[in-house]
Amino acid sequence: MAEGAVVEGLKLEQRHGKERVRVGRVWRDVDGTHHFVEWNVSIGLLSDCIPAYVTGDNSNIVATDTMKNTVYVKAKECSERIPVEVFAIKLANHFSTFYHPVTTAIVNIAEKQWERVSVDGQSHKHGFKLGSEEHTTEVVVKKCGALQVASGIGKLKLLKTTQSGFEGFIRDKYTMLPDTQERLLGTEVTASWRYAFDSLENIPVQPLYFFNSYTGVKKVLVDTFFGTPKMGVYSPSVQYTLYEMAKAVLGRFHDLSSVDLKMPNIHFLPVNLSSKDNPVIVKFEDDVYLPTDEPHGAIEASLSRIRSKM
Repeated sequence: MAEGAVVEGLKLEQRHGKERVRVGRVWRDVDGTHHFVEWNVSIGLLSDCIPAYVTGDNSNIVATDTMKNTVYVKAKECSERIPVEVFAIKLANHFSTFYHPVTTAIVNIAEKQWERVSVDGQSHKHGFKLGSEEHTTEVVVKKCGALQVASGIGKLKLLKTTQSGFEGFIRDKYTMLPDTQERLLGTEVTASWRYAFDSLENIPVQPLYFFNSYTGVKKVLVDTFFGTPKMGVYSPSVQYTLYEMAKAVLGRFHDLSSVDLKMPNIHFLPVNLSSKDNPVIVKFEDDVYLPTDEPHGAIEASLSRIRSKM
């Protein structure tokens, strides 16, 4: 929200914007290879437009139709392939500098992961299939040039069938969950990480910087969750694994200032069949499970670097 203004004895905080602007962009190399992205863009503007709320004067309002059309124009202007973070920075910088009443622009984009297909062992030049997770970013640009950039992963579902337990938790008359040192561990990871640079002038100039950061952070998260290929790594709780994953990211990428992780459980419950006449028809023990449709619980944490004061 924009900084509150006192109007007629009331504090008014406001922002306006446009959500769910979907855009697909194709880049074509000279050898006939195509690159494709699909972005879902949301824009929020903080601006000096109090009269629009109080007196009906819309002269300082940027219309949502203008925001939508700007997304398509700016996508067309990107003649070379760019990461979603760079496109978000371009959009946010445009809105915060082109329109005088706008003091801050906030751009959120979710990129669907269209992956190049292979046919007969060869990468197809213009064929793609849709992956499951999303590559996300949030960019905040102020008129003064101050910048915040965060990247992220959404809908990343991970599962391991052993090397997980949960025991020693608070137990009382409401508790039915038994202690265990052997269970399936499934989760849907939502991760975001914030970069340390804080102005437009300090954005890294390497062309593949954001691409490499995204793929690198994703690899560290996944590798830490699973452990080594042969032995894996034991997880005494989702909380413990979440912390180890976030710590590993900050330990590997020193240009990041913080990591946020949400990892709700995806439960798989052992199936045991019984009836009134036969209490145990079949006991499947640890082989057959009933999956839950959606993640459950709210397990999340934020890990930030502590900067020493000079």
